[in-house]
Amino acid sequence: MADALFVVLRKVALSLGEGALERIGTEVAQVAPILTDFEHSMKQIEGELSILHAFIGQVSTRKDGDKAFDAWLDQVRDVAHEVEDIIDEYAYLTAQAADTSSFFKRKFHQIKNFASWQKLPVHISQVEARIQRLAEMRNRYGISVVELDKGNKLQQSNQSCMSDSAYLTDTSEIVGNVDEIARLTHWLLEDRQDRTLIAIVGMGGLGKTTIASSVYKNQKIRTTFDCHAWVTLSQTYQAEEVLREIVNQLIGQRSSIASGLMTMTRVKLVEVIQSYLQDKKYMIVLDDVWDKDAWLFLNYAFARNNCGSKVLITTRQKDLSSLAADSHAIELRTLRYAESWELFCKKAFRVSADNACPENLTYWAKKIVAKCQGLPLAIVTIGSILSYRELEEQAWKFFYNQLSWQLTNNPELNWISNVLNLSLNDLPSYLRSCFLYCSLYPEDYKIRRKLICKLWIAEGFVEERGDGMTMEEIAECYLMELTRRSLLQITERNACGRARTFLMHDLVREVTSIIAKREKFGIGYGDVGTTHVAHDARRLSIQRGAQSFNSLGSTRLRSFILYDVGVPSSWIYDILSRFRLLKVLCLRFANIEEVPIMVTELYNLRYLDFSHTKLKKIPPSFRKLVNLQVLDLRSSNVEELPVEITTLTNLRHLHVFRIQDIQERSLNCISATKLPGNICYLRNLQALYAISANKNLVSQLGNLTLMRGLAIMEVHQSYMAELWKSLTEMPNLSRLFISTCDVNEILNLKTLKPLPNLKFFWLAGKLEGGVLPSIFSEKLVHLKLDWSGLKEDPISSLSHMLNLVSLCLTRAYAGEQLSFCTRWFPKLRYLQLADMEHLNWIEIEDGTMMNLHLLELTGLRNLKAIPVGIKYLRTLHQMLLTDMSNEFMERLQGSDNHIVQHIPDIHKFDSSDSQAVNKFIFLPHLAKKFGPGAIEYASTKRG
Repeated sequence: MADALFVVLRKVALSLGEGALERIGTEVAQVAPILTDFEHSMKQIEGELSILHAFIGQVSTRKDGDKAFDAWLDQVRDVAHEVEDIIDEYAYLTAQAADTSSFFKRKFHQIKNFASWQKLPVHISQVEARIQRLAEMRNRYGISVVELDKGNKLQQSNQSCMSDSAYLTDTSEIVGNVDEIARLTHWLLEDRQDRTLIAIVGMGGLGKTTIASSVYKNQKIRTTFDCHAWVTLSQTYQAEEVLREIVNQLIGQRSSIASGLMTMTRVKLVEVIQSYLQDKKYMIVLDDVWDKDAWLFLNYAFARNNCGSKVLITTRQKDLSSLAADSHAIELRTLRYAESWELFCKKAFRVSADNACPENLTYWAKKIVAKCQGLPLAIVTIGSILSYRELEEQAWKFFYNQLSWQLTNNPELNWISNVLNLSLNDLPSYLRSCFLYCSLYPEDYKIRRKLICKLWIAEGFVEERGDGMTMEEIAECYLMELTRRSLLQITERNACGRARTFLMHDLVREVTSIIAKREKFGIGYGDVGTTHVAHDARRLSIQRGAQSFNSLGSTRLRSFILYDVGVPSSWIYDILSRFRLLKVLCLRFANIEEVPIMVTELYNLRYLDFSHTKLKKIPPSFRKLVNLQVLDLRSSNVEELPVEITTLTNLRHLHVFRIQDIQERSLNCISATKLPGNICYLRNLQALYAISANKNLVSQLGNLTLMRGLAIMEVHQSYMAELWKSLTEMPNLSRLFISTCDVNEILNLKTLKPLPNLKFFWLAGKLEGGVLPSIFSEKLVHLKLDWSGLKEDPISSLSHMLNLVSLCLTRAYAGEQLSFCTRWFPKLRYLQLADMEHLNWIEIEDGTMMNLHLLELTGLRNLKAIPVGIKYLRTLHQMLLTDMSNEFMERLQGSDNHIVQHIPDIHKFDSSDSQAVNKFIFLPHLAKKFGPGAIEYASTKRG
């Protein structure tokens, strides 16, 4: 709870900073003289809230079983939300008053909002009174709000009980993780003299303790050690208690030392353990280690005696695995489906012959197992509960449909939610709100790195650090920390190895959604178990069943995200009229053709997504959105932006383009958008895709020094010198796309120098003399050359680019032969060669492109034979063949088939086959760029 309020209260502190109160008082007095005491009221509430802020910072997370504390905490949360409403309402009203071009309009707005101005001091008084009542209630009912001290608090009994239960599990019931257990056994038995630290890492419920227990109790392993001990640390361990437990297990309670244990200091206990272990080969298991500090003092106690001792730790924190010796760390994964089914049947049908599932229950049993997504804790717990249920289909169906409710209310399932909650409760304040936000995504949704970071920033969850890092970079640090804590799993990496998409385990999402709903943080409408939305919800994502949604009339909503793409535009216009304090509005793939009028009144808006809609025009009234940070119009029908866009000085990301050729085989495969006016004012802009070039614009670009990504189209040779000069003023530019105005425009780049930090470069246009210029930095990871008109084999000229991961050549070369020599392109994973009409031979030597994963050959009509060297590309996993000659395809099926027989996935189709293009190019592109919702959209529109 304290963490959830942290962002709100920080915002209050920032909003009511130095000089703010005087400004508020002056502006309000101008609008309504009756509010002359407004400044005094705001100062009072600022004082109250500064104390409340400090007070909440000391409050622990939710106390299980303390209903009085829970109820009081809910009241505190409501007060904090009311304060946020006051601040945002003030921002809304002042923005409206300021956004006027004449005296009469200004007076109109003052009269129009007079009642709203009058309500502000009333609301402040009410909040002050509620704060006072909260303090009185705390004293009246004796509510304790002291934060738990991790260093001095005894282990919580329920957490210890969970670890003990896992430790006591019968090892004969373990399913899966055979390789992991074998590796652990090998490490524990290996003959090395130095003390070895071994780590088992994974999210809560994966079976870390169970697996550690299986090797710890293995008699073959135990007999190789002189002594052994098992101790659970947990989040709230007390150092002295842990050390005493180790002494008791190693030395025994009957020894003379044991009598004085209770009075020994921490240092003395460390000395006792160290002395005892000095000449012994020992094995110690530290179960459930949460931070490195726990290991630091124990490290001194465990003697480095070169006797071949072993220390095994289990942890949810991936950072701790770095402590392990020589990569002696195992990261557990969820069970495969077959293993999950086997484990479930062992528990659910333990009394039946061969643990067989009755035929009438198979459907629902499989759905329950799928819901567990390979998490052993959930499989074992749910299977054990169901083993006592009647073997009737209706009963099992009811259990499955009520699983979300069961996780919250069934004491038998508390074990699951408690284990998962431990990780959530361990999150620092700056991470907790970010993680709760992830629960708003639909089930099994791939969370895209760039998108979630923008949303967190828009919501105000990301704190500036003042060390030169951008907010986006800080947000990415948050994201990676959540993965290190095993709360999110990386599901896809880009060609550079950087995480692109993430997944929240379904049961983790269920538990997190329950907390988000309970704390009024946010709700996923249409999600399983959610049939209505509370009046005071702060964030709302509508995942399905949008047209049945009509229950929310609150203006307190801050995020509105629409995943249900089937609703009519009239419904969207109506629902938006109810909100005016939104920060995030995402209508991606929505069925709208014009901007809803209400949108331009959302003065607090930070993030606006109209991508993949039918919008054609952005109105000049967008100038009102002065706080806008992200405007996403990609794949809409907008061809020109109003000049007023250049007044949005807080804009950080502007995406406005349309893909016209999904196969990227034409020069104008991406449409350009006109951006009139002076873009010098957009100094916070970091990404701009894609704009039409003109003489003034290319010179103005140099003022955008924060730019990271740029796509500029319709470039003339006469612009190039000025354009490149502007680009050199962007020290952090890493992605660049330049396209000429037509196929006959020739670019002379010979005098230009490489841009030092460029990693992605797409250059479309004819090059002077048909020769590659020396503008390609060795740091480049992605290179795409289109319509270059090169006369000589470009491969040798590019071979020095050792970091290249992706290389695409489309109509780039007019010659007949390409050669890839040994040791060239050691990191290349993707190669595309397209539409080079004279190319008839591709030479591939053994030892080149040793990491190539995907090869695309497109429209190479003059290539008649399969390149023999493909057989040397041993890592090649997929080959995509489009519009190749009949002779080439015949040899692929016949005489040359042996060359490609090692490639498991070969697709071949003609670009005139729209169904094949849709399957192999269009849908994968949508899913990669825009998420799973894009596929649903495409299926709806094309179906």
